[in-house]
Amino acid sequence: MIQFNINGSAQNVDVEPEMPLLWVLRDVLGMTGTKYGCGIAQCGSCTVHLDGNPVRSCVVPVSAAAGKRVTTIEGLSRDGSHPVQKAWVAHEVPQCGYCQSGQIMAVAALLAKNPNPTDADIARDLTNSCRCGTYARIRPAIHAAAKALKA
Repeated sequence: MIQFNINGSAQNVDVEPEMPLLWVLRDVLGMTGTKYGCGIAQCGSCTVHLDGNPVRSCVVPVSAAAGKRVTTIEGLSRDGSHPVQKAWVAHEVPQCGYCQSGQIMAVAALLAKNPNPTDADIARDLTNSCRCGTYARIRPAIHAAAKALKA
């Protein structure tokens, strides 16, 4: 039995310790907001927070979450009111939208550590991929979210 906190609630799962956290979230707990992309930690579609740090849940074993806090897109805000989510809507970031939960989680973690990122900071720290190429809308949305977080 593996115990962790998911989006503010204690959770116990009876799974193999090496099962990827992504599969526990999606298949065991039914939390489908976190997406499967590449399975090798390259694209970032599966990004969640583990004790506040962004991780690629497709390669993190659930045992690494034992006793820790996991935050998924469902837990970032219940109603889409997080400043990053609002900025994504205002700047029409998503095209197909598939990678966006991972993008949003990565940006939320970035802004928690660096509340005023430069474009260079964003390029260095945000390594999630977007097949639709909405990067030109992502950067302004990040700056808008940073500004909203300061207000």
